[in-house]
Amino acid sequence: MAPPTAASASASAFLFLSPPRSRSRYQHPKTKPKHTATILCSSSAATATGSASPSLSEQLEPLSRTLLHDKPTPIADRPTPEPTWVNPTRPKPSVLSLSRHRRRSPSANASSAPLQPLLRALRALPEDADLAATLDAFFLQQGGQGQGQGQGAAPSPSDALLLLNYLHPSWRKTLSLLAWLRALPAGAFQLDTIFFNVALKSLRAARQWPHAERLALDMLDAGVPLDNITYSTLITAARRCRQFAKAVEWFERMYAADGVLPDEVTYSAVLDVYAQLGMKEEVLALFDRARGSGWKPDHVAFAVLAKMFGEAGDYEGIQFVFKEMTEVGIKPNIFVYNALLEALGKTGKPGLARNLFEEMVEQGVDPNARTLTALAKIYGRARWGRDALQLWDKMRELKLPADNILCNTLLSMCADVGLVNEAEQLFNEMKDPECRDVPKPDKWSYTAMINIYGSNGDTDRALQLFGEMLKGGIEPNIMSYTIVIQCLGKAQRIQQAVEVLEAGLEKGLKPDDRLCGCLLSVIALSSGEEMEIVLSSLQKFNQNLVKLIRVLSDAQVGADDITKELKSVLNAAAPEVRRPYCNCLIDVCRNHGFPPQRAREVFHLAQTYGLYTKLQSRKDEEWSLDLRSLSVGAAKTAFDDWMQTVSERWVQQKALPESFSVYTGSSTHKFAQGLASAFAAHLEQMAVPFHASESQAGSFISSRDDLVSWLQMSSSSAVVAG
Repeated sequence: MAPPTAASASASAFLFLSPPRSRSRYQHPKTKPKHTATILCSSSAATATGSASPSLSEQLEPLSRTLLHDKPTPIADRPTPEPTWVNPTRPKPSVLSLSRHRRRSPSANASSAPLQPLLRALRALPEDADLAATLDAFFLQQGGQGQGQGQGAAPSPSDALLLLNYLHPSWRKTLSLLAWLRALPAGAFQLDTIFFNVALKSLRAARQWPHAERLALDMLDAGVPLDNITYSTLITAARRCRQFAKAVEWFERMYAADGVLPDEVTYSAVLDVYAQLGMKEEVLALFDRARGSGWKPDHVAFAVLAKMFGEAGDYEGIQFVFKEMTEVGIKPNIFVYNALLEALGKTGKPGLARNLFEEMVEQGVDPNARTLTALAKIYGRARWGRDALQLWDKMRELKLPADNILCNTLLSMCADVGLVNEAEQLFNEMKDPECRDVPKPDKWSYTAMINIYGSNGDTDRALQLFGEMLKGGIEPNIMSYTIVIQCLGKAQRIQQAVEVLEAGLEKGLKPDDRLCGCLLSVIALSSGEEMEIVLSSLQKFNQNLVKLIRVLSDAQVGADDITKELKSVLNAAAPEVRRPYCNCLIDVCRNHGFPPQRAREVFHLAQTYGLYTKLQSRKDEEWSLDLRSLSVGAAKTAFDDWMQTVSERWVQQKALPESFSVYTGSSTHKFAQGLASAFAAHLEQMAVPFHASESQAGSFISSRDDLVSWLQMSSSSAVVAG
């Protein structure tokens, strides 16, 4: 945008209220529409006094303040400006350049033939070598010959560009060449912005962000102007190196310091940076401003938006992406389809993901390995066995490409939906040396198959495959050890589980929180002597967990000590394993005859720490208890505690609801370890009048009258026994 003319500058400053565009702009259902304000020009007083017109940077500075800041500002806190008159003679300022800035070309068709001897000499040098001596010798020898004619010992601009481009794969040599050019005598060579841009692209390709930023700062110190290609290269380099804060910092500088308008490439990169930082409001504001300036988003921008909304689980946002693409007239390519499929999977929309995949095939877009990987994950999470088989058949029919990530995802999907035969078929093909369409199995492939056999209760096959993995020179990862130990624990083969653990420790295995949780479950399933064997191994790398179990087993220890030790263990564990830890600890307390109050103490402490939230729901007409996230022992403890509350309210003659319900869940997955059957046995043992619901599988119901009668009988029995 050109600076304002003297005639335009004489006009008074106006506050423009941008009217809503006719196109459909994304608005989340829970947010309010917002308006944007832009300040243009300077006051008439400045013109009257003869002062210079405001620079582009000064005009864009208010815009940068409204768009760019560290954290999203809640929309509810933003005051809505009053509508003001819009000057129809002054156009709305653009926030981006719709075309990349053109730079002069030193030579239209420069030939590299005279430079070939020099290039061979430079390539032969070590990566960290100083190129100055080689460059001096070559150009001194050339003198006034060739393209360097009239330059003496300095190359021509076209020669310098050719050298920089040919050295692009080696960022160290690129910097050395640029340093040599900068050290040439004054007047011998004019170092323009384009030379720095080529060097910055080399650093970007090598992901050398510190060197790239240092070079940009050198440009500023030397007075070399930074154009939009320079900024675009810097911002994309920062994004590739995951230096998102730096990318935002340099993007802000474009407006505030140099007044350079970003181009389409820069805009797409910055949108991705904001999305990576979780700054959804800034992404939408930036997207809307650019669209108002005439920008036509490309496939990269739409893929960024789809990924951002998918990470946030925002289905409304994904619909917005579809609508915007239709309005712009862009057909999704494979990258956009992949981003949309992954987003729909994260928002829990497997049906829409399947429809999108079918539409993609109908549009003639061939899926790649990433497409099939995303779809396999979606079907696995949704337990869609039929659709998984159809995907499997489709892959084989079309002979679609496969890599390790896809094959391992398919194996994991087979574990999720119980497709043992299909998993074995794929795994055998991966091991077959004559089958070249699929990659060879790696440690993740073996781990997925071990998980399938372990989940299916086929302990011998899982252990056999684990041994085959070791003999084949494939080092198991910690997940492999965890699955094998878990499988042996469920099969009551505790001694073998400990042997596998000890063998891993000898090879340098470093147990994590998940493995410790696995050992807790093994302890819960073991006998008294076997428990001591497991504790002995656990003592080597998690003494606090062993100490907690000792404290729980001691009837003389008070509640305060229990609280202290449990809190210490949970604080040291990752958040995602804290509830499984408590589940296993409750199982240990119940299965090993610890003091009767211990299981309930752990349960209450876990509730206090927010690990067992939303278990209970109390309404006037119904009380419900959701046990689906608990282990068998924890579920029994939670139910007993719940019934204790019901009994206390009945004794106190407080109102009780008409009905009671307990949810244990009922998975159709053949690998699932059913909680419903274990809980039904517990109800039968206690003789509590709950019965399985006919309308909802995995649900048990009772009426108030039946429970009151049971409480009366229990109270009478207690009196007689006393």
